[in-house]
Amino acid sequence: MNQALLDKIESEQFRKDAVDFGVGDTVRVHTKVVEGDKERIQIFTGVVIGRRGHGLNAMFTVRRISYGEGVERVFPIHSPRVEKVEVERKGSVRRAKLTYLRKRLGKGATLVKEKEGRTAVAPTPARAAAPAAAEKP
Repeated sequence: MNQALLDKIESEQFRKDAVDFGVGDTVRVHTKVVEGDKERIQIFTGVVIGRRGHGLNAMFTVRRISYGEGVERVFPIHSPRVEKVEVERKGSVRRAKLTYLRKRLGKGATLVKEKEGRTAVAPTPARAAAPAAAEKP
């Protein structure tokens, strides 16, 4: 089939409210669960340990510790079953995949350095006096 035709069909199925999150972020994924004739929303909270694919096939893996056991779930980003993705906390990591978290236990398994925002540092009296003292001969 023609690639342009495939792109047009896929573009109709993309998620309209794209959420900006990355590897290392702690997210809450709201998924629709069908039980019999009822439908409810189930929340899965954890650390994003990887993303893969592109376009309509894009997926992300979320890991959490539940009752001392590590649980991972893979969610398609553009799936109609995924209601929404909320970012609880931004993480600062230096890897594309955080598979090393699988070997860690306790707090180390969920520990990802939090991303720091750029804030202006107010000059303290000690900092303000230091340049003035350095200028005098």
